[in-house]
Amino acid sequence: MKASTTKVTTVNAYNLVVLDMAGTTVADGGLVERAFASAAGRLGVEQGSAEHATMLDYVRATMGESKISVFRHLFGDESKAQTANTAFEEAYATLVDGGLIAPVPGAREAIEQLKAQGRTVVLSTGFARVTQDAILKALGWQDLVPLTLCPADAGGRGRPYPDMVLSAFLRTGAVDSMRDIAVAGDTSYDMLSGVRSGAGIVAGVLTGAHGNEALAGAGATHVLGSIAELPDLIGELEAGK
Repeated sequence: MKASTTKVTTVNAYNLVVLDMAGTTVADGGLVERAFASAAGRLGVEQGSAEHATMLDYVRATMGESKISVFRHLFGDESKAQTANTAFEEAYATLVDGGLIAPVPGAREAIEQLKAQGRTVVLSTGFARVTQDAILKALGWQDLVPLTLCPADAGGRGRPYPDMVLSAFLRTGAVDSMRDIAVAGDTSYDMLSGVRSGAGIVAGVLTGAHGNEALAGAGATHVLGSIAELPDLIGELEAGK
């Protein structure tokens, strides 16, 4: 067999990078709220009502959490939660198919740069697998990274639990220590997930749901303007180790 001539850069720190999707690497223009309105409507919650407004406030506050967990909290009954979740996923997929998502500017380039540095990049989401796959297909990202994760891939628990980060650690074998993982996301739940996993870098980005105060308050080690700044940050921190 002919030996590969591809040059691979070997790094010692932050060799595993776990990135959130919507709001971090993917700009969806508020599609979560639009899909939620459709889901709530299927269960008789009228858009514009006080009940709808209260529920929407909770959806905004828990951006990044597994959507089925959100619906379990809002509707209590498991059957209603499953109905709402199915309606949400269907509505979101329709919006995605309509071309209403795009990469966050510089996101793909950042991922490619991280890969070129020899790092393993994993994309994670609080959406169900069917929705995650629809987003990846719409963006042409099916083969962009070696592993993508949704809550079902990590035993069913999404953020703020650390399970998806831990699953990335176990399934890739890219690093020996949790401290050599970098996590990035746009919500406080992303930050909590990273902190609870023991990741060395837990970077918040200001392109999505939550602002600097919420990200820092949830334990962000760094807050960046966008994911495009992450490769340089990791390089700087690695050089200082």
